[in-house]
Amino acid sequence: MKVLGIETSCDETGVAVYDTDAGLRAHALYSQIALHAEYGGVVPELASRDHVRKLLPLIRQTLAESGLDVADLDGVAYTAGPGLVGALLVGAGVARSLAWALDRPAVAVHHMEGHLLAPLMEDDPQGRPQPPFVALLVSGGHTQLVSVEAIGRYRLLGETLDDAAGEAFDKTAKLMGLPYPGGPQLAALAERGRAGAYKFARPMTDRPGLDFSFSGLKTQVLLAWRDSDQSEQTMADIARGFEDAVVETLAIKCERALDAAGCETLVVAGGVGANKRLRARLAQMAQRRGGRVAFPRPAFCTDNGAMIAYAGALRLLAGQHEDASVKVTPRWDMATLPEVV
Repeated sequence: MKVLGIETSCDETGVAVYDTDAGLRAHALYSQIALHAEYGGVVPELASRDHVRKLLPLIRQTLAESGLDVADLDGVAYTAGPGLVGALLVGAGVARSLAWALDRPAVAVHHMEGHLLAPLMEDDPQGRPQPPFVALLVSGGHTQLVSVEAIGRYRLLGETLDDAAGEAFDKTAKLMGLPYPGGPQLAALAERGRAGAYKFARPMTDRPGLDFSFSGLKTQVLLAWRDSDQSEQTMADIARGFEDAVVETLAIKCERALDAAGCETLVVAGGVGANKRLRARLAQMAQRRGGRVAFPRPAFCTDNGAMIAYAGALRLLAGQHEDASVKVTPRWDMATLPEVV
C-alpha cells in the first residue's frame, strides 16, 4: 500500500510517501521559521496561509522523488489534530479533495500518535520495538509519558502541568536573549558550558508520580541570569545547567514509568528527542537496566510528513478511514483513538 502523508499542524509543511512493502519512498519538509522569527513565535493566520502556498508544490515534489504518479497512491493520510485549527484545515482539505478525486480512502491521523510511531519506521539491529512499551513524547507543545499496550491503545502515565520541555527550552533561550526559535540554539550553547557550574533543581523528582513541571526551572534560570555577569561563558554555563536539569528530570521520570508499566522498552519521540545529551542519558539508563531505547532519526523528531504517512498506513491497512467530510480536531485526546487490529 502506497500512502501519501500530509502534516500541517503548526509551522512546518511536511509531505511523504510511505510504501508498506518498500518503506519510506520520499519525504519533503518546509519550515516557516524565517516567516515567524520577527514575531518571536508562531502567528496562526500566517502559518495557515503559508501552508496554502507550499503544500501542493511539496506534494508534486515528493511524488516526483518517489517515482510515483498521483494515480499510483492507495490512500491519503493527514494530520487532523491536535494543532492550529486553520493550519489543520489546509492539510485536511487538500487530503480529502485528493482522496475524493482519486476515489481512494483517506484517514485522519493524530499528530502525537504520528510522533509516537516514528521510531518504528527506522531499521534497528534489535528489530522494531513492539508493544508493550513506554513512550516519552517530548516536544514544544507536549511532554507526556504513555503506556503503549498496543497500537491505538494508549494510557497516559504522566504529563506536564505547565510548560512542555521544548517550550521551556524556547522560553529560557528567549529570556537570555537568543533569537527565535531558541531551543536548538540553547542546546548548542550548552555544548560549551561547564558541567556543574550552575546546578538547578530537578522539578517534581522529590515526590512520587510521573507528572512534570518546568515553569519553576525557567524562573531559576532567569534569576541566575539576572545575577550573573552575562558573559558568553556564563551564558553557556547556565544553558548547560538548564539542559542537565531537564535531561535528568526526564530520565528519572522515564525510569519510574518503566517500573510502573513493568517493561524495559522505551520509545522517545518529539523535537526534544533530538537532543544529544538526552539521547545519551536515556541510552545509558536503558543499558544499565538491560532494556532498550528507540529514537527516530533527528530529522523525524520534529514535525514531518513521514510519521503521518506511516501512522496512516497502519490504520488504512486495518480498514480504518474517514467519510468525505473535512473535519479536524484541534484538541484531541490520544486515549480516544481506536486500536489498530
